[in-house]
Amino acid sequence: MNKFSKVIEAAVRDEYSDIHITGGHPMVFRKNGQVHFDKTGRWNHREVDALVRKILTPRQLNTLRQRWSVDLAMSIQQVRIRVNVFNTTRGLSLAIRLLPGTVPCVEKLNLHTSLQQIAEIKAGLILVCGATGSGKSTTIAAIIDDINRARAAHIVTLEDPIEYRFISRKSFIEQRELGTHMPSFEQGLLDVLREAPDVIVVGELREPQVMRLTLNAAESGHLVIASLHATNVEDALYRLCNSFPIEAQEEIRFQLASALQWVIIQQLTYMEKLGYRVPMLSIARGTQSVKGVIRENKIPQIESIIQMGKSEGMFTMERYLKEYLQTKTSFHPPADHFKPSAEAAQELVYVSPLIDGDAAAYRPETQPAQDIDPAMPRGPSTGWASVTPFPPGNGSGAEKYQRAYPDNGNGLGKGDGRFAETGKDFGQASDAAEGTGPHLIIDEKATVDELIAQISNFGRQKA
Repeated sequence: MNKFSKVIEAAVRDEYSDIHITGGHPMVFRKNGQVHFDKTGRWNHREVDALVRKILTPRQLNTLRQRWSVDLAMSIQQVRIRVNVFNTTRGLSLAIRLLPGTVPCVEKLNLHTSLQQIAEIKAGLILVCGATGSGKSTTIAAIIDDINRARAAHIVTLEDPIEYRFISRKSFIEQRELGTHMPSFEQGLLDVLREAPDVIVVGELREPQVMRLTLNAAESGHLVIASLHATNVEDALYRLCNSFPIEAQEEIRFQLASALQWVIIQQLTYMEKLGYRVPMLSIARGTQSVKGVIRENKIPQIESIIQMGKSEGMFTMERYLKEYLQTKTSFHPPADHFKPSAEAAQELVYVSPLIDGDAAAYRPETQPAQDIDPAMPRGPSTGWASVTPFPPGNGSGAEKYQRAYPDNGNGLGKGDGRFAETGKDFGQASDAAEGTGPHLIIDEKATVDELIAQISNFGRQKA
């Protein structure tokens, strides 16, 4: 097990939320919002550079060179992490956020049970807001999980990066990552509206055009869940409206009033009696009173509406703390969510060669642990060892999707076969969908005339 894997393992064991790795400096851990130095765990600059080369794909490495920073999410030893690589006076640094191994539901995340009602909403806009590191993404993931377990829907997420890997249950879930599956949130939204979604998740509202498309989608019969950096409801609504030119703001307010269902403001608060942090919320509902003050541009009145809206399920943070958190008798420790998930690890990543010509046909996201070696050969589409497919066989699932690893000294030589069973299952499912008839095997060395004859003969056989 390599040095990086040991660090992640220790962080999970000791219940740290964040890790900071900088060359020539002690590692820094964060727990319950507090920073702790580990003077025994130093990385030198050569080790940091080698680690970055390993975990970044060529595309991500190119982004790092151009922007001097890059975001990504990955799995190490079945532990999901988010990584930001950036340049400093000490060279490259990594800010690592540990993510739950399993997607927590609303109840297990210690959120108010009223948030479970969102799973029943078919259209409109849900805003989840808060400062950086306040748990917005986790709350959104919990809401998605509740929808996934409650009803059959087509859910599409647009993220930067993908933090949680979802398993389709009652709902069909497709996930896209900025820079990997779409060039921009704007283009992602334009595309997804043509793909019959029921639920659209927008990782973050930043640019006015993305905000506009999000409002259009919510107004046109889709449930849209989006995150926004804001510390209170008034600030969130002002940020949305004031991102547009003055002449467009009235139209935006009317759109927002028409589509708005929930505004959730979140921060994490440490509870001494528990020994860990839990989400503390302010909740505004899209009632007629709220919609009215938005249309009339009287947004400062929102706070008083929330204070008086207890019967309609609204909370200020002070009342949420007093009436919910301080009276709640049982909590779920967040450490329970960070245990590695074998189920999530089975979700494999496919990179189509039609998109990325040097991509491996079928590869797991979680890569085998290896010792850091800057001289180790790297694959064409991943920062890890090169992966090559078996040649075409008889059409069985195992032969279609089994992987062979060339021997590069890490003990994973050709014929390792650790993904054979997963590949077999996937292949069987494909065969069931495609039928069990004969399969055409293309000879890559054949001439054009030979290929035409081969295809014709195959067609006559099937007929």
